[in-house]
Amino acid sequence: MALEIEHKYLVKPDAWAKVSPRKSVALQQAYLLTDPEKTIRVRTMNDSAYLTIKGKSEGASRLEYEYGIPLSDALELIRHFGSSLVEKTRHYVEVDGKTWEVDEFKGDNEGLLLAEIELSAGDEIYTLPDWVDRNVTEDQRYANSNLSVRPFKSWQEL
Repeated sequence: MALEIEHKYLVKPDAWAKVSPRKSVALQQAYLLTDPEKTIRVRTMNDSAYLTIKGKSEGASRLEYEYGIPLSDALELIRHFGSSLVEKTRHYVEVDGKTWEVDEFKGDNEGLLLAEIELSAGDEIYTLPDWVDRNVTEDQRYANSNLSVRPFKSWQEL
């Protein structure tokens, strides 16, 4: 069983502008299933592709299974079965030995900046960089599966 433990934060745009990521990659993802109990996602990342199945979030944890698939299959799955596309650039930043992933959203989610850190245990200690803002781990509006059906540009307020 694969368990994902992840904390998600809004990012302060002005402070983020001063950060130099270790690397950045373009991602596109579409959802084959968006259900409160489970999601199934197809993602392309440069020349790689993945099929990911995630269980219901319980706080910062949930089951997650991810498998590499041929890029051509991913593109077909997205075209034939995917709901709206979520596009973003993912930036990787090291802070005190931990990798933070900062997603800069494009398209219908333009203007949204989210940072995530994956942990190996629920009580693991980590450093909050000065460019992170409020914790939105349990706010389901910020789940990528929800952003695919209710994009950021449609929100009235934060």
